[in-house]
Amino acid sequence: QAQLVESGGGFVQAGGSLRLSCRKPGMILSTFWSTTMNWYRQGPGKERELVASLTTARTTNYEDSVKGRFTISTDNAKKTVYLQMNSLKPEDTAVYYCNMIDSRGLHYWGQGTQVTVSS
Repeated sequence: QAQLVESGGGFVQAGGSLRLSCRKPGMILSTFWSTTMNWYRQGPGKERELVASLTTARTTNYEDSVKGRFTISTDNAKKTVYLQMNSLKPEDTAVYYCNMIDSRGLHYWGQGTQVTVSS
């Protein structure tokens, strides 16, 4: 059962953009600040891979193939993490999963949202 609520996936042509959103219902702000946030994806026939991370120090890390195209960010007022995806390529087609790791090391996952990029 998914503990995080994701939205924003869809179908887009190559070169287009999408923004994914993820939040944990009921999360308080202090917990939000002390949580590591990640976006993973799993393409057809592929292993799940880490795409973007936002640490508790609010530093970011990206998988090489998405650097310069994807941006992970947060809206503290909404306690929501986003993945802005620009210049999308067909190889970005995947199910994207939001993951949060709280200060106790507990993992929370979203239900996954499909992103399909046509050539």
